[in-house]
Amino acid sequence: MSAPRCGVVDVMQHDQSLRHRRYVIGSESWRKRRITYFIANWSSKVGEDAVAKFMAKAFGEWSKYSKLRFVRVYDPSADIIVGFGSGHHGDNYPFDGPGNVLAHAFYPYEMNAYGGDVHFDEDENWKENSTHLSEGVDFYSVAIHELGHSLGLAHSPVYSSLMFPYYKGIAQGTLDYDDILAMYQLYST
Repeated sequence: MSAPRCGVVDVMQHDQSLRHRRYVIGSESWRKRRITYFIANWSSKVGEDAVAKFMAKAFGEWSKYSKLRFVRVYDPSADIIVGFGSGHHGDNYPFDGPGNVLAHAFYPYEMNAYGGDVHFDEDENWKENSTHLSEGVDFYSVAIHELGHSLGLAHSPVYSSLMFPYYKGIAQGTLDYDDILAMYQLYST
């Protein structure tokens, strides 16, 4: 049995012997500093208020290390659409039911209409502040990871990084040094 993980494909590095950094940039950065997001739907397992609270908290963490400003809007034409789905949910990356793939996100400007979007597998046992997988999947831990992809970060090989591809339980709530370096690389100007 494999550990639960993010559904974004891992980026292979071809220059490992020459690399000095550990983080991996997955795409270009957003070309603007004000990014809007829309919560299209939510899981009955955590509810609308909790999804809104934890998404705002996750956006806040990422904004500390960039010049980005995230604004929640009630408009489906937002830059980032956040939603829950099961199985085939319209983006050619179907979910697999409970376990394994927990969520996936799209890099900025990837696949046109999906660029930056975050999708959570509704079939997971989502929980607030879950400290162990047997209790359920901690929503915030997965949300903060997926937003890293929405901002252009790929998976990191560093275990302590929020961008590590496998679910580790409740997130410490702050970015690892590896995540911070990646954000500076993408958004320092």
